[in-house]
Amino acid sequence: MSTYLSQQSYPKDMRGNPVILPPPSTAVQEKTNAVSHVKAMTLRVPSAGLTVPLGELNDVDGVIDPPGFASAYLVRNYGANLTNAAKGTVFAVMHSCRGGAVCPGNYLINVNSGTAAVAPGADIYLGTLHYRVIGSEKVYKPNVHLETNIWANTPGRLVLLTCLQVPNQTASIDNMVITAQLVTSGVGE
Repeated sequence: MSTYLSQQSYPKDMRGNPVILPPPSTAVQEKTNAVSHVKAMTLRVPSAGLTVPLGELNDVDGVIDPPGFASAYLVRNYGANLTNAAKGTVFAVMHSCRGGAVCPGNYLINVNSGTAAVAPGADIYLGTLHYRVIGSEKVYKPNVHLETNIWANTPGRLVLLTCLQVPNQTASIDNMVITAQLVTSGVGE
């Protein structure tokens, strides 16, 4: 069944439902230079049942805000890229949503307990790279940029960031930060 909202050009969640948020300015969109899918690459977290397209974006003036709600995004201007993942930290970001919408980050968080839904030892595949989760932490959103341990460029590390939603469905005030360590640089190695 088609509704008025589904016919509009709003970004969509993983179920194709519209996510209604004010879009960033044209200038910010141009600087972000986001793409929602790069070379048929995906982010997979088998234990969470997550497989989504992997896109890319740039941080703009200290703000990382993915434009889509059905992809994960590599941050181009922080840390290492996938080619040099063994030499630095790869950063990937994604939205989680509230109000019944389903976004990639929803698979990685446990809203009721306020924790990550993936435990240490869980496998993460980013393109052809294989990582294993080593930890997670909840960080108050205004403090994320101050946490030097998150932004450190550490060889072979992956940092996944998403909003940590809250049970009462109000605006998220925290981010969930999941860290993982590189296991192999190619699937099947």
